[in-house]
Amino acid sequence: MSSATRSAGMLPPIVRRLGVVSFFNDFASEMVYPLLPALITARLGGTAVALGALDGVAEGVSAVAKLVSGRLADRPGHRRVLVVLGYALAAVARPAMGAALAAWQVVGLRGTERLGKGMRSPARDTVIADSTERASRGRAFGFHRGMDHAGAVVGPLVAWALIAQGGMEPDWVIVWSVVPGVLAVAVVTWAMSRLTSGAIATDAGANAVVSRAGGSRFVFGLVVAFAFARMPETLMLLRLQDVGMSVAAVPLVWSALHVIRSAASYPGGWLSDRIGPRATMALGWMVYAVVCAGLALSDDPLTAAAWFAVFGLVAGATEGPERAFVASAGASGRRGSRFGVYHASVGVAALPGSLLLGGVYEMVQGPAALGASGGLTVVLALLAALGPRRGSEPATV
Repeated sequence: MSSATRSAGMLPPIVRRLGVVSFFNDFASEMVYPLLPALITARLGGTAVALGALDGVAEGVSAVAKLVSGRLADRPGHRRVLVVLGYALAAVARPAMGAALAAWQVVGLRGTERLGKGMRSPARDTVIADSTERASRGRAFGFHRGMDHAGAVVGPLVAWALIAQGGMEPDWVIVWSVVPGVLAVAVVTWAMSRLTSGAIATDAGANAVVSRAGGSRFVFGLVVAFAFARMPETLMLLRLQDVGMSVAAVPLVWSALHVIRSAASYPGGWLSDRIGPRATMALGWMVYAVVCAGLALSDDPLTAAAWFAVFGLVAGATEGPERAFVASAGASGRRGSRFGVYHASVGVAALPGSLLLGGVYEMVQGPAALGASGGLTVVLALLAALGPRRGSEPATV
């Protein structure tokens, strides 16, 4: 048994159970997501702008839900309903994409699915933070993200097997995603029913933690700016197809990406607990910029697939550390609101960024969009390294 596995076993039971829920939910989600570019562009006649809108509009629409959910999640009694209903809404909306007759319907259903994510995410992250000691929050969120990405390994493999080996049409693969989605709802209903209220860490020393993490509105602004600058993954998948990758192979590459993401998530959380979220995120942003350059210069499917796999390291260095930073950025009583602001802000920032990069991709070319995204991210990493460590602004999100 690896040290990471032993350490994960020491996490609170609710953290491990919510990890299982995320495994099944992403199993369902990632049966669908890699097929959306082909569904929109090949069968429904959509464009690269529609692909950019797919993620951008979905995250923008869910922003309001995240803000409202975050405020409600400040009250422990509301968290169970928010989490369970959020997963249930996604389980219903996701398979309906297989019956869509137009690209805008897929975008709308994706938005509905993300609405469910908006309902559950602040409440779920608050439960994880309240159940975990400050010193191990990076690992707790890293474990949760790792389980999430483990589900994203299985989902594309199942999709590939159903298409390549079973001869199933992509539309029907999307419909069958209802099965792991229902399992996720069943497990989360059980897990939240066994949840005991109350946080184990009051964060009375929050200011010290924030200072150690370089935590401030400045750092939070960098996190939001990265959401704006980041290339939508649908456009990255389109880039793979542009250099010659077959549609049938895309789920396999998508699964390989999540193998790396799952493996990197817990070590990324461990690193965040050691050197702080700010430094860990800056490292992840630099890796992302290198990946953008590699994908832009790739001219064959194998090289592009290799760079796409390296992209998986970015999740380990950013996703868990971002949440650990937000969890420690103030008193525990308003943690739900802070997670709501965090999730909503990155969602709103992703909307114009996704549409802008989608437009550059369509009007110029994929390498130009990747270059713009990577260049802006380099600036963010430099600001994280050279910017103020403390400031007069409140150390809250």
